[in-house]
This record gives sequence, structure tokens and C-alpha cells, in this order.
Amino acid sequence: MQAPDFWNHKYGREAAPFIRTVLSPIGWVYGKATARRIATTEPYDPKIPVICVGNASVGGVGKTPVTAYLLESLTRMGIKAVGLSRGYGGREKGPLLVNTKHTYKDVGDEPILLARKGPIWVSAGRDDGARAAVGALSGFNKTGAEVIIMDDGHQNPLVKKTLSLLVVDAETGFGNEHVFPSGPLREPLKAALSRTDAVILIKPTAQYAVSPELTAQLKPLPVIPAHLAPSGQLPQNKDGKKAKLYAFAGIGRPNKFFDALIRAGAELVEGQPFSNHYAYKDTDIKNLIDLAREDEAILITTEKDYVRIPKSFQKHIAVWPVSVEFEDELTLRRILHPIIAAVQN
Repeated sequence: MQAPDFWNHKYGREAAPFIRTVLSPIGWVYGKATARRIATTEPYDPKIPVICVGNASVGGVGKTPVTAYLLESLTRMGIKAVGLSRGYGGREKGPLLVNTKHTYKDVGDEPILLARKGPIWVSAGRDDGARAAVGALSGFNKTGAEVIIMDDGHQNPLVKKTLSLLVVDAETGFGNEHVFPSGPLREPLKAALSRTDAVILIKPTAQYAVSPELTAQLKPLPVIPAHLAPSGQLPQNKDGKKAKLYAFAGIGRPNKFFDALIRAGAELVEGQPFSNHYAYKDTDIKNLIDLAREDEAILITTEKDYVRIPKSFQKHIAVWPVSVEFEDELTLRRILHPIIAAVQN
């Protein structure tokens, strides 16, 4: 689904007060159910550190690039780090270790991307996935994981967490601060922040000025500013000149991708949004190819979208990968240090 515009407004007509009021009782029930589940569930303790990369809102905020960064960084340190995902959108319930034969239809799009950085377990039950990671034998290491990095699980109480990192979009913050469906929150903001050890604040650019309101909301938690930076070049024409681009994306906030292309200097003729995790059909891609040709443009999309495109069409589409860049790596290292030291010692 695409987030309704009124989620981003607290006041005035744009905040759709009538709709929000009608939906508020559902949000109250949703929030209470989440709180009860967290309060009454006895989490499984895998006896190794668990780093949770989560968020307070529905939709994409940048969790996957952060998870990929941690997985790759810890692996480079010689730590046996393993990712854990529920595999949203995939048909496999797991627990299973993602391999090169799996597609997004099996395990979801995010695990396919994360598996490029290290071992990824997919499990509908996160506790079962953690058990599998600790005792992993197939395709990994006989001694199993030393650190588990849980991709999206701030509201999931099934596994005991050592460190909870909350990823927040600096542009949208917490929207109207109402609980789904009257707002974007998965639970009341106070509850989400109470279980947070540190916030990773994803800005559109390094120079972006964070609003004083959001800054005040996040106090006194440690805040690590970061931004998503391109890890590849924009496509060029055969003559080496800048190409016109026709972009499309089925992520949490497609406009975030389109805006990033423009900031990078792209000549964007169109930006076509799709719903988050959209499964592209042949007809969708054929239509996009025709539309791009009409504008003499190159089709371009995100890495996450690319893995959901039928393989026979992938050669016609350019990919613009991004990675997270932390602006305060010292604070991040300080927060991760107890986990790293415990494993290495």
C-alpha cells in the first residue's frame, strides 16, 4: 500500500481530522494488541548478542541498508554475523538459509539483497530463525552464529535483544504520531522509544537540517545521523552524455528514490510509483519499456525492485544502488563496542 497523505500532517484540512477520528479506535486496538503481545511473550534467548534494526512506523525508512552495513562490517572483523528476516512477501516460512537458488517469491526481496553481504536466515517465527542461526550447519559454519542482526523486529518480542536500533526517516519523522491505520505508527511513540537504545536518523543528504521538533522527540537517546549515498553511477547514453531517465519504484516511499536521482543530477522525465514490495508482472514492465521509449529515456529502478522484475526483462533496466553512510561513526562504534568486545574476547 501507499501511505495516505494525511499521515504526514498533524493539523488543518490536510490532516483529514474526520477520517483520522473514525480510524482512531482501530489504531487504539492495534496499539493495545502490540503492547499486550510484547508484555506477555517470553523471548527466546539465543545466548549470543542480537542487534535489532527496526522502526516505529510502517513502510520503508532505510532498515535494509543499515542491516547490510552491520552484517558486512561485523563479517569483515572476523565475527560470524548472521542476518535474520521474516521474509516478508516470500512463500517460505522457514527457518531456512537463503542461497543463490532462492528468488524473492521464495524469501522476499530484502533477504535476497542482504544475502549478498552474509548469511541470512528467513523464518516466520523469529525465535525459530534464531535457533537455526545459533546451530547452523548447512552453508555456514559448524559453530553457528556469533551475532544475530534482526532486520525489522522492534515490535517482535520472540527473541531477546541485546541492542535495539531504531531507524527514523528525518524527513517524515513519525508523521502525525497516530497508530495505524489513523497514522503510520506501529505502536504509540512513547512505547517504541522506551525500548530503543539508539536512533539511526536517515537524512536525504548530509546537509539536511533536522527539524527541532524531531530532535526534541528523540532526546535523550543517542542519535547517529546518516544518509543513503549512491554506490554506482547514473546511466549514460552511448555517446557518454547524461541520459534521460524514466524511474519506477515499489518501495515504502518511492518519491524518496525519485528525489535522490534528481539530487544526483539526473534528468528525470517521469517517476512511476508502485506499492511497497510490488510483484511486477510482464505487462507492467512492457508498459514501462514503451513509456520510456516514447521519452527516449532509460528505465531505472532500485536494487530492491530489480530482484522483483521478471528475469527476461532485467537487461532492459538500469539499477541505482545505494548504501548507508554514517556521519558519526565514532558514536556507532561506541554503541557496538560492548558486543564486538564480548564476541572477540
